[in-house]
Amino acid sequence: MPINITMPALSPTMEEGNLSKWLVKEGDKVSPGDVIAEIETDKATMEVEAVDEGTVAKLVVPAGTEGVKVNALIAVLAAEGEDTGAAAKSGGGAAPAKAEAPKVEAPKAEAPKAEPAAAAAPKAETAPAANGHAVGERTFASPLARRIAKEAGVDVSAVTGTGPHGRVVKADVDAAIAGGGAKAAPAAKAPAGAPAASAPAVKAMSDDQVLKLFEEGSYDLVPHDNMRKTIARRLVEAKTTIPHFYLTLDCELDALLALRTQINAAAPMRKTDKGDAPAYKLSVNDMVIKAMAMALKAVPDANASWTESAMVKHKHADVGVAVSIPGGLITPIIRHADEKTLSTISNEMKDLASRARSRKLKPEEYQGGTTAVSNLGMFGIKDFAAVINPPHATILAVGAGEERAVVKNGEIKIATVMSVTLSTDHRAVDGALGAELLVAFKRLIENPMGML
Repeated sequence: MPINITMPALSPTMEEGNLSKWLVKEGDKVSPGDVIAEIETDKATMEVEAVDEGTVAKLVVPAGTEGVKVNALIAVLAAEGEDTGAAAKSGGGAAPAKAEAPKVEAPKAEAPKAEPAAAAAPKAETAPAANGHAVGERTFASPLARRIAKEAGVDVSAVTGTGPHGRVVKADVDAAIAGGGAKAAPAAKAPAGAPAASAPAVKAMSDDQVLKLFEEGSYDLVPHDNMRKTIARRLVEAKTTIPHFYLTLDCELDALLALRTQINAAAPMRKTDKGDAPAYKLSVNDMVIKAMAMALKAVPDANASWTESAMVKHKHADVGVAVSIPGGLITPIIRHADEKTLSTISNEMKDLASRARSRKLKPEEYQGGTTAVSNLGMFGIKDFAAVINPPHATILAVGAGEERAVVKNGEIKIATVMSVTLSTDHRAVDGALGAELLVAFKRLIENPMGML
């Protein structure tokens, strides 16, 4: 019966891959463990090993083919004694129920194989083991089964395989773990001078693995609400799909602080439920929002969002502002911030922040935007780097204004200085463009009359 080889899934989310190269040709005999092909994903090129013994009857997918779907038929093997021509014609049917994708492992260096002590030495008989594997015999297992066994500390060679030809599959390892499993033997030291094995893939710990690290009764479990789950999902998406780079510079605030004092002192009074109060009271953050919006208008190529098919060039500067609320944060947006007065931005921001903390914002008040500002200066944080909030291509992290010694005209002076860091999506904004945007922001902060 012909043996189907299908495109393996190299990750839980993989849907397709490129068949980069065939390392065998039709008519070649292969054995389990032989590398037969290279598959290219978006991150690496992986080697595919044969799981079964047989003769290559047909290479269904040519080398160099892109976008091959997971589980699509890529080749057919003729079993031992089977006519390759017949196998090639009849291959492609449904695979057996227990058949798994070919074993895939990252390329790694192997230690040199030891030569036999003597060519004429009689071959030692392999003793049978309880699981059906002979002692010293290679254990065939799916990559998923090997990974789960390794993480659980289970010796995969001690697990009875129920897959094709006794291959160990995920269900076998799960059963072994549930039954106590067999502890993996300590890893043998590599011979001196042997190449180091490639590092294992990093994987997040499961809930059970995390909880086992802490003494029972020493903690409380607080279930995640939908907001926390959304924040976690979007942060992972942002950090794993957006190529961040960071630019930091210092801005002198003395002129801005002086102007802010003058503007607040000139604010007209208005009647409120609590008596007369100023019509507005500007904060440094209000002026940062305005400066960021105007900088984006001055450098329009940086006022963009990345999509796979096109660059989205925004006509307005809509600035999101990170607001801390119980259990997380949210980013309400000041629309058309470049066109609004400082007093309007100040009052609008106070209203949005108040309703954000009471969770009364409408979706259109926090969705979208073209950039964002995150300010931790009120906590005394000197500088930090913020995570970009998709679909934005930039976010500005603002530190505290503090008195520092600066050199002016060869003399040491005291100035109020604020450090800011621009996180940038390198797909949409290159280094020089990001620097141009940050310099435009600095110019407005240090010459704040330009914002009036």
